[in-house]
Amino acid sequence: MQTIGERLEEARKKKGISIREAAEATKIRGDYLSKFENNQFDINLTELYVRGFLRTYAQFLRLPADRIINDYAALGRGEPRPRQPSREVYGRMDVSVASADERAESPVAVAEEKALAPSPARRVPGVNRRSSAPAASSIDPAVVFKFVKWAAIALVTILVLWGLVSLFRSATNDHLSKPPAATVTSSSAGPQAADTVTLVALDTVHVTVVRKNPDATRGDVLFQGTLLRGQTQPVPKPGPIYISPSAAENLEIEYHGKRYPTGFTGNQTVQMQ
Repeated sequence: MQTIGERLEEARKKKGISIREAAEATKIRGDYLSKFENNQFDINLTELYVRGFLRTYAQFLRLPADRIINDYAALGRGEPRPRQPSREVYGRMDVSVASADERAESPVAVAEEKALAPSPARRVPGVNRRSSAPAASSIDPAVVFKFVKWAAIALVTILVLWGLVSLFRSATNDHLSKPPAATVTSSSAGPQAADTVTLVALDTVHVTVVRKNPDATRGDVLFQGTLLRGQTQPVPKPGPIYISPSAAENLEIEYHGKRYPTGFTGNQTVQMQ
């Protein structure tokens, strides 16, 4: 039985196209497509994007996309696995959610713990303990401890104030830069769905978000509007949705506290299950 990679490679060669041509047509990086054909699915992205890229590539090669995804899930790779945030994936933006263990291991926390701990008395070089001459007076550890304690408190206070000021400025900028043309429509009159995604604009981009509706030819529009650089827009996610930006490279998607690039360029549609 052929593997997923062998079927993808055979279908591409039958079409008579190269990896580079396939990458330009699907807007997926060529090294990702090469790894898929070699049955290497660890491309340093979440399972959400791996499944989406596999589906797009299979549809481009006119292969049964659902069967490819089912075979991929049979490998034990169907469920998303948590991974550490990577500076390579997030690009210019450094987003991470620190847990209690990460906080304990952070350099700031270690520095504060070392600063709050009483410093041991140090031996003054050049002084012989056996000499009858009086030794130079050392600094009182209690004074050092008090000084370090108040310095740490002052540092924490400054960081808290700086964080509050940053939040206030961000909220003010978002309010001032909100475009009046953006419109949000809801397809149901019931209570708002608990699950949401947040659209983050890296630059000016026009976005349309549609809910998948299997009973109709066209889905329900959840959001449609233009986002300016730095602006965010929460959108309800009642189920599978399609996100269609005018420039996919100018948009990031925040979901469950983490940001993800679209992985596409130009006018492409991103599917979220």
